[in-house]
Amino acid sequence: MSSFLTGFFLLIGGAFTLIGALGLIRMPDLLLRMHATTKAGALGAGLIAVASAFHFADAAVVVRAVSILAFVVLTAPVAAHIIGRAGYFKGVPLWDRTVKDDLKEKLDTENHVLYSGLETDEEKAAARKES
Repeated sequence: MSSFLTGFFLLIGGAFTLIGALGLIRMPDLLLRMHATTKAGALGAGLIAVASAFHFADAAVVVRAVSILAFVVLTAPVAAHIIGRAGYFKGVPLWDRTVKDDLKEKLDTENHVLYSGLETDEEKAAARKES
């Protein structure tokens, strides 16, 4: 039974990792590529760590696999957010079919300041002075 579960989790984890790699190649812009690789890559790496825990069935390996899983699940979204934000600030073009860009009006790309809920130019200028 253990070898069946190991093989199952390895195959599913490898499939998700492959899907993430294909998403990296096929998606049209940075944000979509980042989304595909983060979600599928984190899930694939986690399932491969679970497979190693089932295969070795040792407490030390299980603790390491759980630690790897927690590390990947906690750091992948943060890293993707930072990469996406940096790409947006640098002016990486969005896909031509992108329908909505919520940050366009709220973001000062020169000073990297996000205006949230500020209506007038005077309020934006005052917020820029504070930062």
